[in-house]
Amino acid sequence: MLPLRDNVPTRDFPFVTVGLIAANALVWFWELSKPGVVVHVFRDGYYPCALHEPCLAGVHALPWWEGTFTGMFMHASWEHILGNMLFLWIFGNNVEEALGRVRFLVWYLVAGVAATAAQTAVTLGLGSVRDASIPNIGASGAIAAVLGAYFVLLPRARVLTVIFFGIILIREIPAVWFLLVWIALQAWSGGLALLTPQTGGGTAFFAHLGGFAFGLATVLLVARRRPHVPSSRLPVY
Repeated sequence: MLPLRDNVPTRDFPFVTVGLIAANALVWFWELSKPGVVVHVFRDGYYPCALHEPCLAGVHALPWWEGTFTGMFMHASWEHILGNMLFLWIFGNNVEEALGRVRFLVWYLVAGVAATAAQTAVTLGLGSVRDASIPNIGASGAIAAVLGAYFVLLPRARVLTVIFFGIILIREIPAVWFLLVWIALQAWSGGLALLTPQTGGGTAFFAHLGGFAFGLATVLLVARRRPHVPSSRLPVY
């Protein structure tokens, strides 16, 4: 499933959401510069083994606190960054409005740390030294927290969604169902990745689960107001 837009207008321009998208884009274009994405990822990504050595021979991890924040803004491919930024744009503006700009920025960064911590705990607890020596990158952990917050704040919202099910459908569906299906897929894929690590494709599913849980648990503690009431039903094409 791919979201296109929701039916919740915002009162103010989402400066922080747009700023985060711009920051991720700037880092991505920096990654594309010499010596290239692969080198940047392996040099500047976050490694779980930085928190609890040993790392594999040849892995020179940044200090864990530095790698946590560099990895949070890095991506591995065009598909990776475009998908993440689409989700951040659709769901982030309403969460930003509920929290306020400064609170949203701080909360987003803390959410990224919490998501990284969740993935690290699983990797160090259940994985091998090789697993802990794989760089973790991407904004999806923090964005998962945004999705968890949206789930709490806007249970009656609707999302215009592209559904790939043999054929391509475009349908308006309740946001709660979209988010429940999304988190269920993360949990299912995370379980498969534990049983057969090669099926995970390097995706940090437990960062997604940890981030989503963080958003569910904390958003009402920091929200200043409820987002705008959802507007009328979206047009269906």
